[in-house]
Amino acid sequence: MLRTAIVTGGASGLGAAAANRLRCAGIRVVTVDRAGEADEVVDIVEEAAVTALADRVGPVDILVNSAGVVGPNAPLVATTGDQWRSTLEVNVVGTVAMMRAFIPGMVARGWGRVVNLASIAGKDGNPNLSVYSASKAAVIALTKSAGKELAKTGVLVNAIAPAVIATPMNDKTAADVLAHITSLIPMQRVGRAEEVAELIAWLASDAVSFSTGAVYDISGGRATY
Repeated sequence: MLRTAIVTGGASGLGAAAANRLRCAGIRVVTVDRAGEADEVVDIVEEAAVTALADRVGPVDILVNSAGVVGPNAPLVATTGDQWRSTLEVNVVGTVAMMRAFIPGMVARGWGRVVNLASIAGKDGNPNLSVYSASKAAVIALTKSAGKELAKTGVLVNAIAPAVIATPMNDKTAADVLAHITSLIPMQRVGRAEEVAELIAWLASDAVSFSTGAVYDISGGRATY
């Protein structure tokens, strides 16, 4: 059976790597991004735009929520309300909008896989990245809650918590912050997008059947719980 996947943030970075890996598995993939060379250019924070996307694409079996922004590299007290709102809009509200649009169809068909991209920062917190860390902690809690709600439906909802990965998004991370978070990784290197894509593909497959509401670390040994 040909399955269809939606991958947000699919124009670059982890989203593009996930899309390529899923295509290699014979899955029809529709990439979605707010800009760039995606199949669908959609502002995922706009509910009407997401609803229209769902109408255009039709039934979806797999949803990978990879769209995200780093937000401000600054001490907490130097951040602004607008920075908090804009970061949470993309990282949390956008993820919620996509889940609300596509999960009902999965439930109706009795099978689905949702993979949310969180971050090790959502578990540990990174200095000078309070907004990003808080947003990813919200994605983790969202995943756990939705996983429990949908546990008997055939729709599994899991999250991935990467450490720092070599992606265009991290090109905007301050050099000192990037050096610090890399130093926390026992392997002493950043991860590759292709490595994360392998985990995403597994979580999106039939091979996973008794895991939902879980957080899978891919951190080169940084994760401690």
